[in-house]
Amino acid sequence: MSDVVITGFGATTPLGGDAPSTWEGLLAGRNGVHTLTADWAADVPVRFAACVVDEPTNHIARPQARRMDRSSQLAIVAAREAWSDAGLLLPHDEDGEPVDNGIDPERLVVCCATGIGGLHSLLGQWDIQKDRGFRRVSPFTIPMLMANAPAANIGLMVNAKAGVHTPVSACASSSEAISLGLDQIRLGRAEIAVVGGTEAVIHPLPLAAFAQMQALSKRNDDPEHASRPWDTGRDGFVLGEGAAVMIIETIEHAQARGARIYGTLAGAGISADSHDIVQPDPTGAGQASAMRKALASAALEPRDVVHVNAHATSTPQGDEAEAHSIRSTLGEAADDALVTGTKSMTGHLLGGAGALESYATVMALQERKVPGTINIEHLEAGLPVNIAQQTTELPTGDLAALNNSFGFGGHNVTLAFTNANATR
Repeated sequence: MSDVVITGFGATTPLGGDAPSTWEGLLAGRNGVHTLTADWAADVPVRFAACVVDEPTNHIARPQARRMDRSSQLAIVAAREAWSDAGLLLPHDEDGEPVDNGIDPERLVVCCATGIGGLHSLLGQWDIQKDRGFRRVSPFTIPMLMANAPAANIGLMVNAKAGVHTPVSACASSSEAISLGLDQIRLGRAEIAVVGGTEAVIHPLPLAAFAQMQALSKRNDDPEHASRPWDTGRDGFVLGEGAAVMIIETIEHAQARGARIYGTLAGAGISADSHDIVQPDPTGAGQASAMRKALASAALEPRDVVHVNAHATSTPQGDEAEAHSIRSTLGEAADDALVTGTKSMTGHLLGGAGALESYATVMALQERKVPGTINIEHLEAGLPVNIAQQTTELPTGDLAALNNSFGFGGHNVTLAFTNANATR
């Protein structure tokens, strides 16, 4: 089976307007969580979130932006960067003339996920209908609010004809999209894929709804320290927004065009808890199953894993359950594997989280540096894993890492990465 390698990254996040500045922010322990300044923020129970630092409309022409929900705008910004970072040209120039970029569109697939979709467009147009009548509703409402819009817009941009897909599995969505892209290539249906995820739901309704179900931190007086995975004072996650996209392809395809290789997408594992619509199975059995499947898919042993980018949302039940599921999967190897929770800096991008954390995982392997989990003042006692609380060096040689994503509904996805092809 041909290796599937990573050749491009793009991101727009609460830490940076592109992938390199986001990685720099993670290594520096920068905090992307801040008090909201919108007028409506005074009326919701949680008045802080992790907003992107660079508005997508700074990079998208106004006529195009008006036809996209914010989630699609963020996805397009990240996808453009990833495509360019992979050394690829778009199939059309600025005047719309075709460009021979060497990519067979019949062998190009897009898998881009979202957890909630075009919520801003849906609620915004509902307000317009209530206040101004149905004739003022935008004719672009449906293409803006549909969950597959980010993937479809990326597909149009790169001229993907092998398929355009949108997994929707809550906070595991973009990791499932990456897994699906891997499957499409391994099954021979494509030789190159644009994969990732996006989310943009910092809006009064989700903030109120998540707060009502006791899922969000309510540290309105200290938002910068609200996201604190594995700290004894954790009280919920922090809502974030952003997008992350990567280009994956067969190693033969990448080498034939002389592409730079960041690392290898070595495997993926998917499971379901079948326990509760919101709460994770406290035994961690489903999470451990996804991790074991990812290791098997990648032909890795627990001792090969030097790093785990954990789902680690900063919820009381979730963080502890995940720590034990990591231990049950890796066994004694968990003593040495560095575990980190980057949501402490970025907030929780929901459907976009897995893609952003995949980027962080691959960069940790490439640069041999694991970003630390910030805001831990009192580490939960008795955790059976090795939590990185500051940027920590990884050893030399061929390394492997896991990235966990778990979503409401009991969705579990683990991705396995190595730096093997990047070091050769």
